[in-house]
Amino acid sequence: MTVLVLTLVGDDRAGLVASVSRAIAEHGGNWERSELAELAGTFAGVVEVVVPDSAAEELRAALSALDGTLTVAVHENPHAAERSGVDLSFTVLGNDSPGIVRELATALESHGLSIDHLSTETRDAAMAGGRLFEATFTARMPAGGDAAAVRAALEAVATELQVDVSLV
Repeated sequence: MTVLVLTLVGDDRAGLVASVSRAIAEHGGNWERSELAELAGTFAGVVEVVVPDSAAEELRAALSALDGTLTVAVHENPHAAERSGVDLSFTVLGNDSPGIVRELATALESHGLSIDHLSTETRDAAMAGGRLFEATFTARMPAGGDAAAVRAALEAVATELQVDVSLV
């Protein structure tokens, strides 16, 4: 079996997921995991698919035929099962300001962590005015990583940016 990672981008409209899922099913593939979203009128997503080796190229061709309604980039992932390490999850909440993601991502990078999932949003701060920033991070710490040092680095960034960071 071949593991493929698809990235999808296009103007949002009905039927995009249906067309991709049909192509996968028609080639004997299985939709394993995904993250899909509409942002500012654009549909975007990442999908992990497992397909028989013999059908991988035909699936690539079928997905490229969607170009015009949806741009699909196909990446083969031969190392999909080789992940190791420990997950570290945390949330961030505070007044919105430029650089929050940059500073937190840099702190994680400096300790060798890889971000597996990041979800962010801004919204109106009901009582105080202005905008609130909220994020949820899941990062993978390599085996032997120092969780206490990562926590201290995140707390230092939180203090500097005046946001709350809560480790889950």
